[in-house]
Amino acid sequence: MVRAPLTRDEVLTVAAALVKQHGPQALTMRGLAAELGTAVTSIYWHVGNRESLLDALVERTVADLGAIRPRGATPQERVVSVARSLRRRLRAHPHLVAMVHERGLTERMFLPAQRALVHEVHAAGLRGARAAEAVRAVQFQVVGHVLVERNRERAPAQCPGEEELWGSQDPVDEAAEDDRALARALASPVDTERLFTASVRALVNSLLTP
Repeated sequence: MVRAPLTRDEVLTVAAALVKQHGPQALTMRGLAAELGTAVTSIYWHVGNRESLLDALVERTVADLGAIRPRGATPQERVVSVARSLRRRLRAHPHLVAMVHERGLTERMFLPAQRALVHEVHAAGLRGARAAEAVRAVQFQVVGHVLVERNRERAPAQCPGEEELWGSQDPVDEAAEDDRALARALASPVDTERLFTASVRALVNSLLTP
């Protein structure tokens, strides 16, 4: 069976799948050619060298992520919606995010979210340095939270676990003794999405208060 002519889009699709599976460091032109069943020279013909390939993947990633459309009746609600959308996208594309970071183009990936945030902080009445500070604070909150989530997911079980620290009959300190609901809550699994929404909402309300 004769193979259909190789296309640039096919090269990028397979390269993106390899990055997603193994990370950007594992992406080589020889390995990509083997995956596509073609010669390395054919890869160079369509996408150039490895750096050009990664840059093309970055462009495609940013395009695939698309524009962020804020939702809500107030600037505060819309900023929270932007933060939640950005978090979901970062969590859905961890290896592609690593690829973007490797190429030093992280700011470019964040540009759609940043534009949406700028629009909303302006709607809230902020200008200049204060507006910039609000935009960056939200971005840092999102990225920091995602990093903590990923580290928790990849980390081995902790000993003693939260259940042992906070769920025993003998509380570890007087604060837990006085607040058993607190101890039970700290011993339960973390609802990361709910925690993120609560923390970013508190941050946004403080930043966007006139």
